[in-house]
Amino acid sequence: MKFRIGYRTIKTAVGTAISILIAQQLGLDNFASAGILTILCIQVTKRRSLRTAGDRFLACVLAMPFSAIFFEGISYHPIVIGIMLFFFIPTIVMLKAPDGIVTSSVIILHIYMAEKISLAIFLNELGVITIGIGVALLINLYMPSVDKKLKDYQSEIEENFKIIFCEMVCYLRTGDSNWDGKEITVSARLLDEAITLALQDVENHFLRDDNLYFHYFKMRGKQFEIIERILPIVTSITRTVKQGHMVAEFLEELSENVHPGNTAHIYIEKLREMKKEFEEMELPKTREEFETRAALLQLVNEMNDYLIIKSSFKGIKTSSKVNEQKKIEAN
Repeated sequence: MKFRIGYRTIKTAVGTAISILIAQQLGLDNFASAGILTILCIQVTKRRSLRTAGDRFLACVLAMPFSAIFFEGISYHPIVIGIMLFFFIPTIVMLKAPDGIVTSSVIILHIYMAEKISLAIFLNELGVITIGIGVALLINLYMPSVDKKLKDYQSEIEENFKIIFCEMVCYLRTGDSNWDGKEITVSARLLDEAITLALQDVENHFLRDDNLYFHYFKMRGKQFEIIERILPIVTSITRTVKQGHMVAEFLEELSENVHPGNTAHIYIEKLREMKKEFEEMELPKTREEFETRAALLQLVNEMNDYLIIKSSFKGIKTSSKVNEQKKIEAN
């Protein structure tokens, strides 16, 4: 089994060491707790890290006056900790900072073990909180680029779409196929993973609420739903007719042009012309031929929807130092 250390693990290890070192050098009591706060605040995205840090800071700061009221007002006893949590936890939840409950308990226990309240203790705890959370935020500013992974997902999904269309072509022409259909399950998994990764990339940018790849993969997902509807239609065709060869030729050409370019309008026009040809052909002479041609017409209509999804996808403009405005679009 291959052993791999991820970026989050490395950042957690480095951040924890830095937090403890700073707190210890400043002579703070309970300096190791700064490392605990850093561990809890390292998240998978920048935005999540910032939200979590805010929740934890708020909860930790509120833990100090709560501790003063309950411990000094009642006593330094384990039962008092439980009583205090009955009031403290709902307060934190009400303030929409539930992520801070665990970290604030560290501060509560520090004060409990000190068995006294003073300005020095509060300042010490504030220092531990600030160092632990602050280092986590600084460490989490670095996030590795996922552009290459997203491009790899794009290439894999497009290749799978090509294979699926080619298998449809084979079946329409020969009425037989040895295809195991693995590209269907693989494509479904790749689309889910790609959309998740694209959303994560959005979370790693404070000033950007959009991601061109996210829209791209969502568009592909809608197209994939149509492909899943088309497959049963194709396999229901048990007779080879002229119209079937025409559809097969169209799908073959489409399979060769699954790419990030914007050419959907070309194929929409070709489908329109094909449907017009169908209407001008002789009427079916048998029930079997009628059912076959009806299925082919349904397939053509589904493919038209497939291409309309693409044509309505306008892409997201981006800018870079190397390239000017670009759009990522796909058939």
